[in-house]
Amino acid sequence: MMRQLKFCLVMLFVLTKSYGQNDEADVPPYTLPEILKTADGKPVKKITEWEKKRRPELLTLFEDNIYGQMPKSYDHISYKITNEIANAMNGKAHLKEVLITVEKDNKMVAINLILFTPNNGKKNSPVFLLINNRGKENTDPTRKTISEFWPAEMAIDSGYAIAAFHVSDAAPDNKDTYQKGVLQLYPEQLTADNGMKAIGAWGWAASRVMDYFKTDAAIDFDKVNLVGHSRGGKAALWAAAQDQRFAMVFSSCSGNTGAALARRQYKPAETIRAINTTFPHWFNNNYKQYNDKANALPVDQHMLISLIAPRPVYTTSATKDLWADPVGSYQSIIESQKVYALYGKKSALTPTPPPPNTPIIHSVLGYHNREGIHNMTAYDWGNFIRFANFHYFRR
Repeated sequence: MMRQLKFCLVMLFVLTKSYGQNDEADVPPYTLPEILKTADGKPVKKITEWEKKRRPELLTLFEDNIYGQMPKSYDHISYKITNEIANAMNGKAHLKEVLITVEKDNKMVAINLILFTPNNGKKNSPVFLLINNRGKENTDPTRKTISEFWPAEMAIDSGYAIAAFHVSDAAPDNKDTYQKGVLQLYPEQLTADNGMKAIGAWGWAASRVMDYFKTDAAIDFDKVNLVGHSRGGKAALWAAAQDQRFAMVFSSCSGNTGAALARRQYKPAETIRAINTTFPHWFNNNYKQYNDKANALPVDQHMLISLIAPRPVYTTSATKDLWADPVGSYQSIIESQKVYALYGKKSALTPTPPPPNTPIIHSVLGYHNREGIHNMTAYDWGNFIRFANFHYFRR
């Protein structure tokens, strides 16, 4: 308890000095649930104890209380290239538009993937996959519209492939129509209190893209980086926790039920009640019982990040995006270091958040707080590439 109180006092100074805010003093005391202690109270000291006992416990707790189950079965999956340009981006890249079709019980969902791979002479390339929760124009395959939300040219010039699918293919981001997509394959999820909803469906779709990547010789399947912003960042963390094939994950300004701790109850920030009231289709029905009872949750978001260990995780904040709680997001990755330490993975995180525009790159857990608003920019992507370079190429 004292450690959390001390952290809040330090952050009061940081926020007041850097951002002109004084709301940190209003954060009530809280105690985080223990990551390295099993449900029956036994300490977790070995990797085997984590992987065989504690990790499955936490996955189930997140499934039952927040994100919903993640169905694994389907009858058939197929891939069809619907458009291909071998010399896109003035010859620098190879464009493929791929239709991924998944069938179950005579029902079907289609996920449209946009993929650029570099024409750099290498056999295969690592890839950044974006869960796109913004307009489809941001991932324009014709490149008539170029958006820094998905800077495909930057990735290609850096030797990376870059891909994206739109959340509407998996589950429209609408409380009245989210059922039209993945959940048509799993109607039982709609009536189960711990059933998957939209954000789970987006994570499920990211895994189906992984299935496709396994078949594409232009992709280095061991170097697939999952990226999401805001609600997409929530989905990216959950997908990477569920699917250990993702090599690393980048979660931009993901806030509550993303990277930020729910228990902090930081007043300018997003709350469980705000999420469940405005976006009741994102998380399972059980989550609604915690609208005003964050401290009663059996988990918190430091545990979600821990589920991704020992794989690298990079999270971001923005100085004017207090809704996503930069301090709570940083403290979450600080707390997750305990599990990374089990694997002998040391991070370079500082005890308190770094100043704005001071990224932590050379670390298994990376972070930056960009000056500006709730967004994902070329500055963010530049650091994503630097972080990936460090882990793949040590440069």
